[in-house]
Amino acid sequence: MNHFAHLMTQPSGAMADMARADQLASPGRRDWMKAAGALTGLVLMVGAGGMVRAAEAAKEEKKYGADGMPHGTVDDPLVFVSIGKDGIVTIIAHRAEMGTGVRTGLPMVVADELEADWSKVRVIQAPGDEPRYGNQDTDGSRSTRHFFEPMRRVGASGRAMLEIAAAKQWNVPVTEVVARNHEVLHEASGRKLGYGELAEAAAALPVPATDTLRLKKPEQFRYIGKQSTRSVDIQDVVSGTTHFGIDTRLEGMVYAAVARPAVLGGKVKSYKADAAMKVPGVLKVVEIPAGPMPPVFAALGGVAVIAADTWAAMKGRNALEIEWDDGPNASYDSEAFRKTLSEGANKPAPAVRNDGDAMKALEGAAQRIQAEYYLPHLAHATMEPPAATARVADGKCEVWACVQSPYGTRENVAKQLGLDISAVTVHQTLLGGGFGRKSKSDYAVEAALLSRAMDGKPVKVTWSREDDITNDYFHTVSVERLEAGIDANGKAVAWLHRTAAPTIGSTFVANAQGQQPFELGMSAVNIPFAIPNFRVESVPVPAHTRIGWFRSVSNIPHVFAVQSFVAEMAHALKRDPKDYLLELIGPARKISPSDMSDSWNYGESPEIYPLDTGRMRHVVEVAAKAAGWGRQLPAGRGLGLAVSYSFVTYVATVVEVEVGKDGSLIVHQVDVAVDCGPQVHPDRVRAQVEGACIMGQSLATRSEISFAKGRTNQTNFHQYEVTRMSEAPRAIKVHLVEHGFDVPLGGVGEPAVPPFAPALCNAIFAATGKRIRNLPIRDQLKA
Repeated sequence: MNHFAHLMTQPSGAMADMARADQLASPGRRDWMKAAGALTGLVLMVGAGGMVRAAEAAKEEKKYGADGMPHGTVDDPLVFVSIGKDGIVTIIAHRAEMGTGVRTGLPMVVADELEADWSKVRVIQAPGDEPRYGNQDTDGSRSTRHFFEPMRRVGASGRAMLEIAAAKQWNVPVTEVVARNHEVLHEASGRKLGYGELAEAAAALPVPATDTLRLKKPEQFRYIGKQSTRSVDIQDVVSGTTHFGIDTRLEGMVYAAVARPAVLGGKVKSYKADAAMKVPGVLKVVEIPAGPMPPVFAALGGVAVIAADTWAAMKGRNALEIEWDDGPNASYDSEAFRKTLSEGANKPAPAVRNDGDAMKALEGAAQRIQAEYYLPHLAHATMEPPAATARVADGKCEVWACVQSPYGTRENVAKQLGLDISAVTVHQTLLGGGFGRKSKSDYAVEAALLSRAMDGKPVKVTWSREDDITNDYFHTVSVERLEAGIDANGKAVAWLHRTAAPTIGSTFVANAQGQQPFELGMSAVNIPFAIPNFRVESVPVPAHTRIGWFRSVSNIPHVFAVQSFVAEMAHALKRDPKDYLLELIGPARKISPSDMSDSWNYGESPEIYPLDTGRMRHVVEVAAKAAGWGRQLPAGRGLGLAVSYSFVTYVATVVEVEVGKDGSLIVHQVDVAVDCGPQVHPDRVRAQVEGACIMGQSLATRSEISFAKGRTNQTNFHQYEVTRMSEAPRAIKVHLVEHGFDVPLGGVGEPAVPPFAPALCNAIFAATGKRIRNLPIRDQLKA
């Protein structure tokens, strides 16, 4: 599992460029980046150029499903460790850092098992190289849950090798020595050696077999699960010395802005560049041919203006005269398409889950309750818009970019340039947010194509906010129609859910319609309610724009509809919403998703990760108790509740709101109970949940992408609104459910987004009696 090799080269031109890039890396970091050089394995380092080769363990073949997600835990991470003569431990982070804390969390796990002193640990970022490092797609809230155990083994192997090296030097049994806080001790004699003193000898040893490793017991952890471990990037972030994709600067670099078709499938009919070429600083105008549909991750095409700086490039782009052929999606209109979705959701569609006979049970029900919900397209609107720099020369390509999938970017760039993948290098920068948008590397392809057009000059492509919002891979639009049948005793006996939404599959397969299993497995087919007759139908509808995964993906519309509808059922039956939700969930039991349908379970084994209704019930009870559920509130104030299971984590959210007579909305408090299994880095878990609540409020109250004549109606934040500081919840309280490490880890980055909107809307109903079924809320409270 734990891979040792030797230093093949001194710092490459690429590594030196990264260190030089606008002097953005701190001096200390530049020094040890150069010392580390081009690492090709788990190495114990004795000094720059002084690497020593050790044995390399066999690598287990990776297994991926059709959706690109790994089956079960990936156990070949190839995370590398080096130790200098000065005892400094350098750990390579192979996953993208975009605020989740993964550049701290995974190296922290290695350091804990290695018994390293965290103050003597440094972290550097891996380039895109999955054969070397293992899966590098930072998405699906899976980095920690997939790599926690492998990182432990990496650290434990290094610790064992240091102990063996010390035992050999002292000529004592290895059982008599112990690694502790950056030293190896022989307690019987009082002798000790620092890690730097042992590195050379340790690196010459074979890697211990996995089954011989002595992993720590949880009570021995020094960093894992503790609150106090400081993020490795925090000083650079607050001082402005980090290197994001937008920060890259290389010698001789030029800058590009691209005029892209505003309508999916559009292309350039003709253009005039005379005025653009007269803008001071403009160097060249280059047409990028439109790629074939479906779009996948190729460049959209258009016309690029290349200049001496970004401002000149953008001014030149504004001066272009372009005639566009808008193509087959020129008539896309949000209001008309909403009617199409609603019509589809109101007639029978193919069943994707069918327990019992829901239609017959509905016909015989004593009471039928129904509702329809609408959620619009959404844009990712990351703080840092897409940005990439590329240099194509001598048959090779180097890319510096803020991407969530560095190896996927490498593959995509190689394909678009017609190069062998070995000729492409992708350097991973920090990301100013990702949310799934930066898993798609179209902007890196643009930079590579334009560098080739500039005869090998490095070219940086920077997307403006307007570019970002107009040409996003949007979260899907959705109509969700639900109907429930209630018997004479007030029990739910039938459930019908029709979900109508364009699929992400349309980005990859022409004319794909109907949500895919991984989309339906996000809180549609896998609802664990104790209702005997349960039917879910997926309405096939086309896509007219690029659809991509988004933070929590299809859980957002499905959870909004399901959890709002449960509260509507409770009201119709004159029941307390919390009590009724718990009644629908039923008694504690463990359910395999396959028992509900042929359901996708976030790429995880249903045996290891069954859907546990006991854990779901518990987070409901924890959040409700923390919020003081059932207490008397002043007029105009209310509590709302929602729960979800997503990314194998259970989250319940209670929102307390106040609605003024003028329709103003104040979110007084949010209580979120999170059961993600054991928490490796609790500070980051809390931060992710807090951020998810803010994002959830934005999606519920402000954010919407709509289309007319194939184009977005929104271009910047004056139209695509997000929650402002003055509107943010006055308090967010995160309640982490404690577990031992005998429970598998769940995801963290995404699961707290989906329950926020239904909890908010349920609270608004409790405060005002007004039911919100269409998002965003915006001015609906003023009527």
